[in-house]
Amino acid sequence: MRNLQDGRVEAVFEGTGDRVEEMIRWCHQGPPTAMVERVNVSYEPPEGIQGFQVTR
Repeated sequence: MRNLQDGRVEAVFEGTGDRVEEMIRWCHQGPPTAMVERVNVSYEPPEGIQGFQVTR
């Protein structure tokens, strides 16, 4: 997950389909102080990402 210079946030999720869909649903709300205008989703082949990483 990383903040982009134009104010958007980019996130990449890998996991089982139901867990990824759960994260996408959360993105529509975001954390308590967030103002979410829209969520764009694209699906790509998994890369084998392990763990959690925030990039600034």
